[in-house]
Amino acid sequence: MRGKVLRFATAGACVALTVAACGSSGGGGSSTSSGGAKVKGKIGVILPDTKSSARWATADQPLLAAAFKAAGVQYDIQNAQGDATQMQTIADQMITNGVTVLMITNLDSGSGKAIEDKAKAQGVATIDYDRLTLGGSAQYYVSFDNVAVGKLQGQGLVDCLKASGAQKPIVAELNGSPTDNNATLFKQGYDSVLDPLYKDGTLVKGPDQSVPDWDNQQGGTIFEQMLTQQPEIGGVLTANDGLGGAALAILAKNGLNGKVPVTGQDATTPALQNILDGDQCMTVYKAVKKEADAASALAISLAKGEKGDAPQTIHDPTGNRDVPSVLLQPVAITKDNVKFVVDDGYVTKAELCTGKFAALCTTAGI
Repeated sequence: MRGKVLRFATAGACVALTVAACGSSGGGGSSTSSGGAKVKGKIGVILPDTKSSARWATADQPLLAAAFKAAGVQYDIQNAQGDATQMQTIADQMITNGVTVLMITNLDSGSGKAIEDKAKAQGVATIDYDRLTLGGSAQYYVSFDNVAVGKLQGQGLVDCLKASGAQKPIVAELNGSPTDNNATLFKQGYDSVLDPLYKDGTLVKGPDQSVPDWDNQQGGTIFEQMLTQQPEIGGVLTANDGLGGAALAILAKNGLNGKVPVTGQDATTPALQNILDGDQCMTVYKAVKKEADAASALAISLAKGEKGDAPQTIHDPTGNRDVPSVLLQPVAITKDNVKFVVDDGYVTKAELCTGKFAALCTTAGI
């Protein structure tokens, strides 16, 4: 509904175009492309990393680039590779090189705010992509309903525990980065499902810890410590598929994979394979193409000097303002509907159904 305010409490002729590579090492060369009809404005995009999730390089970057190219707008897409100082340097370079629209997925709200404030002072329009910059000055925010993401994770874990017949299982929570507002919203969502069940004794609250920078290696170390301290852990709420994979590796080392339900988010190919294999109980699919399409449409409108269309708003409690937003709905994925992610074009059957997963895909109707 247009104008609806969602309030979340919180504790992202041809012209030459350059797109920086997004290799996990942070290096790489560049490629050039050109659009059709010329648009006066220029769009800069800074993505956060390639370590926390593969989506930034494999989905968001090519989708955004394709949209900008089709619109004939000059663009520059780079990746900060998890370095907030590098993100600020990239932003400064983009502003110096004449971007009129800057879209960022912040690494933390403090550095994101500094970038947006500098852009605003230079007359550059800004968009928060996927993560809201608390206290920032972005004109628009494009993401998913992230509290809803968390609720799907919480309910997914509860359903998996019920299906396994677990009695008063100890639940460990492996949360996302404390500097990412999305992680706060995910936790708000899943705790709204889990806390009442902790209170009435259906579930037992176990270790609960955040993972700095969504670092999967640290996540594995933290979870191993959790399991050492409480070997009876019966369910794991992990905030995304990367952390889920890290927890699964530790569970597998202890012969517990497939026995202890584990959640996720992002519907990555490895996670979907883990779901087919019975090791991961669920993930949350966020249709990145819809998110990239909505963000690129706003950026292109701003580059043309037009006002963008954002039918919702989200409240930024730090800046005490309502930010015009596009908030998309997530989908819970279990073994029963893995096919949906393939049918939606996010992963291909060839990518998913390799080796031993071919037979599992057939069983799942893929």
